[in-house]
Amino acid sequence: MKGTLFIFVLAIFAPVCILAFTSPGTNSMRTVSELQMAPRFDKSSEKWFATKPSEEKGAGYGPVGSLIRAGPKPFLQHLFFPETYEQAVFKYMAKDGCSRMEAQGNMDFYIDNPGDWTYQKLEEKRGKPKFDYANANTSPQQIALSGTWAIVVGWFFFTFITDCLAGKYAIP
Repeated sequence: MKGTLFIFVLAIFAPVCILAFTSPGTNSMRTVSELQMAPRFDKSSEKWFATKPSEEKGAGYGPVGSLIRAGPKPFLQHLFFPETYEQAVFKYMAKDGCSRMEAQGNMDFYIDNPGDWTYQKLEEKRGKPKFDYANANTSPQQIALSGTWAIVVGWFFFTFITDCLAGKYAIP
């Protein structure tokens, strides 16, 4: 009887004791004011909407910013599906409690490579340094290198296509 009571008490209090020494999750550390400033979800229209000017579209960067930071996939998504892109940014802002620039950077990198983005987020939860997606690839040196590379690749494809159309690679 005493052994059963001991196991019962241990089963109830062990999880409480263990949880007492764990660090709180990021969601529990948010303040009420942060949650009130996040974008809101309208159930009638089933869309997210900004609650203040710093969350609106003009507060972030445009499609070219997506191209510079993460490449052509998020650029095209931002350009051809702006409403879907905006909803994803609003949802990330509300879920993570972050700024619009940070949410856009995260969504751009997620669109470009979801696997690597998820891996990076898991590593951040394990204590690795947080990657700054909002300012990634925006140094003047990186922009110059990317621009030069784009010109070289563009010139190669232009030359190849014009040569193909001229019949240079045709089999006689």
